[in-house]
Amino acid sequence: MKQLHQLILKSFVGPFFATLFIAVFVLVMQFLWLYIDDLIGKGLELYIIARLFFYASLSTVPMAMPIAVLIASIMTFGNLGEHFELTAIKSSGISLRRIMTPLMILSFFVSIAAFLFTEKIIPYSNLKMYTLLFDVQHQNPALDIRESQFNNDIDGFSIRIGDKSNKTKMMYDFMIYDHSKNKGNNIVIVADSGMIRVTDDLKFMLITLYSGCQYEEQNEEEKDMEKKTYPHVRNIFTEQTLSLKLKGFGFEESDDAIFKKNYQMLDMTSLKKAIDSLSNKYERKFEFTKKTLIGNKYLKNEIKIRNKSDSALYISADSVRRNLSASNLPIFIDVDSAYEAENIFIQSKILELSSEYAQKVKEQIRSSKSELGGKHEWIAKHKIVWHKKLTYAVACLIFFFIGAPLGAIIKKGGFGLPIIISIVFFLIYYIISMAAEKMVREGVLDAIFGMWFSSLLIFPVGIFLTWKATTDATILNFDAYKDVLTKFFIKFKRKKLNNEQLIIDN
Repeated sequence: MKQLHQLILKSFVGPFFATLFIAVFVLVMQFLWLYIDDLIGKGLELYIIARLFFYASLSTVPMAMPIAVLIASIMTFGNLGEHFELTAIKSSGISLRRIMTPLMILSFFVSIAAFLFTEKIIPYSNLKMYTLLFDVQHQNPALDIRESQFNNDIDGFSIRIGDKSNKTKMMYDFMIYDHSKNKGNNIVIVADSGMIRVTDDLKFMLITLYSGCQYEEQNEEEKDMEKKTYPHVRNIFTEQTLSLKLKGFGFEESDDAIFKKNYQMLDMTSLKKAIDSLSNKYERKFEFTKKTLIGNKYLKNEIKIRNKSDSALYISADSVRRNLSASNLPIFIDVDSAYEAENIFIQSKILELSSEYAQKVKEQIRSSKSELGGKHEWIAKHKIVWHKKLTYAVACLIFFFIGAPLGAIIKKGGFGLPIIISIVFFLIYYIISMAAEKMVREGVLDAIFGMWFSSLLIFPVGIFLTWKATTDATILNFDAYKDVLTKFFIKFKRKKLNNEQLIIDN
């Protein structure tokens, strides 16, 4: 029995790590296509790109583990069934449940490893990855000066060349506008030829110019405004070297402390504290908004109207109530009666101010809705990450109970049919998860139900397949399903017929 368990474990471990590597590679390629524009043309060193891809690959491991368990379990039992080893083991009196026991225990430990990975390693790898990605995104592109085009990559300077030689690196027909003093195009440098090089530390760019002239306008302020002159200085040179300071071209890593508060960099304890804190702030903001709208906007106790003589006239609810009581009207204010009791001038002002108040209320409601919606979505994102740490771990165990019995039923190994079936199951799980996650962010579903909906949906499938496999039943026997449906319809038809006969007798 011990040798049998060792055989099954060896058959499972190889495909598991192979499919885990392939799944991580595919997900990292997705990351590459997503951020390809931020990586190209910035002169990044190889070790920076390697670090970025290493952290990205760590972040994809929890998502790759469930599909690795699914494919490996299907391949393991599919190979055993295809080579009749599973039949030989069963004929010796060993049930499928006992055969699955070692892999069941191993899948349980894989689930624990997936949880610990998401809880301990993922926050650190996300912190390093997003910090490094932030630095890459905010780095200026590598300096590329093209012919007959102005280059504005260097702050305060605009450089144009007419032609350049790829062999000698010499450039011709230089024109440089110096805007470093923020006084417009008051300094212009024109040269016949020159060369450009960047220092090794990428902090300065040295431009050596030959046979040129520098024009600089003085822009002196004249005391006599009628006399306007524009003096300038012209400096003719044979050779001149400009030293321009480069900003953003040398790669500088930021302090990762600026991202530590982000929800993707927190463990479950920190996420729970953040959710409680954000929920309290949301409730206080909601109550404050409700009181502000009701107290200051909806229930206007007094409005101020200025008449044609520019004297202030106050219309208050109390004065209207007194007027209505003096007129022997009900003590409850009727809006139409109160409005009709005023003259035409006040009526027009009331309508004008009412429309103005309604518009202000509408704008404030729209602004408050947007603000509260943003706060609610931010809380939902924290809850999503909290539940994902558990759902990925549970998915590893559920996918084992789908893959192992399915492999025993279809009896096909290798990378053919098992891969196709695994991808179909995983895509269904992934699409449902993404749709439910979107509805959680939008506030349509509660976070608990939305994040566990896909797991609850595929869990009965695992139970059904395990039951079918342990009872040596086949799920592809269409005649059996046909017999069940036929019996159901016959029973339903008899029941309907009995009801009709009962009605006739009555």
